[in-house]
Amino acid sequence: MTDRAPASAAAPTQRVLNSPAKVLLASLIGTTIEFFDFYVYATAAVLIFPHLFFPSSDPTTALLASFATFSIAFFARPLGAVVFGHFGDRVGRKATLVAALLTMGISTVVIGLLPTYDHIGVTASVLLALCRFGQGLGLGGEWGGAVLLATENAPPGKRNWYGMFPQLGAPLGLFLSSCVFWLLLQFMSQEALLSWGWRIPFVASTLLIAIGLWVRLSITETPEFQRAIDRQERVAVPVVELFRSHKRRLFLGTFMALVTFVLFYICSAYMLSYNVQVMGISFVDALKVQIYASVLFGISTIAAGKLGDRYGRRELLIVGTLAVMLFSFALGPLLSAGIGGIYAFATIGMLLFGLNYGVIGAALSAPFPTRVRYTGSSITFNLASIFGASLAPYIATWLQAHYGIQYVGYYLLAAAAVTLACIFATPRQEV
Repeated sequence: MTDRAPASAAAPTQRVLNSPAKVLLASLIGTTIEFFDFYVYATAAVLIFPHLFFPSSDPTTALLASFATFSIAFFARPLGAVVFGHFGDRVGRKATLVAALLTMGISTVVIGLLPTYDHIGVTASVLLALCRFGQGLGLGGEWGGAVLLATENAPPGKRNWYGMFPQLGAPLGLFLSSCVFWLLLQFMSQEALLSWGWRIPFVASTLLIAIGLWVRLSITETPEFQRAIDRQERVAVPVVELFRSHKRRLFLGTFMALVTFVLFYICSAYMLSYNVQVMGISFVDALKVQIYASVLFGISTIAAGKLGDRYGRRELLIVGTLAVMLFSFALGPLLSAGIGGIYAFATIGMLLFGLNYGVIGAALSAPFPTRVRYTGSSITFNLASIFGASLAPYIATWLQAHYGIQYVGYYLLAAAAVTLACIFATPRQEV
């Protein structure tokens, strides 16, 4: 069912177009803030929360409990995709992006104010889980809108380049969150960090949120969505239209992005815990590896935007996925080879991840018509996060503890095989 507005309401009017710089900044800064908040939690889930919210005599059990709350956000993300996607396709990209940013930001700040297990017992763990759910809800609505803000303003031949900018927020967020914890450990002891210092990154995100809101509120609606309004193309309930007419696109898009998520969370959250718990590397040195990896991730993501426009994002995704399959066999030997192997693992893994991640945003939004694009791209991305990312640190930790590090590589190989099959099953014009 479509909207029927009076003819006068549908008449196009002269509108001020967003400048390219403003569009790219607005799409980049929002995802940077969202992923900063998200990765601050991921880092704390390894270094802080097992001690403060899930005390246990067994460090592995505490870490697995912390990773379980880490996964909650991924299950909340599809709900955020549906809720925010509905308003993004009905009301507009701009207003919905502001609401998503606020949802994510408030949840993050509240985490920094929570009492710990020692103060209120298991209630602290429950409140932490609720805040993590709020983070996932906000990020579920943020990503799709940011990608559409960029790609629906892109000039011909530059859709992958524009679509890369919201993706670049992920390495920037990872870099900033890792740097914050690294700096805290330079100026305070590990005891002080566990006592109160861990709260600083969560509360300090208030400043980033304010900047993000200021930028987001200064932009106008995207031209493609405005044309959908003028042509009365909006549907009453986008998610119903999506599951009625686009089920195949949802399925293939979800699993086309599978290995992207598995690879990243093995190379970030799992590797951080592995370095600290198994290799015995200090918090500071483990964070150095993550900071180094985030720089490579950013460089590779930028390169992907250019390569996608030059050679095609489908071709880039195929080459990148085949390379990940080969890399999976090197995972065990590299992570068992000491600090040199760990840096080699981070180098190869993050470069490969950036090549896939840089174009996956444009690839997931391309198959859907404008009237359901916010909902469709958001749901595919966030369903992929459930299957590929939510349990990746948990599964990798469990496999390594019970069967050995080589089985983590087999897990990555299986995810890459599924992704490759879905890329080939998707029509060329829809990737």
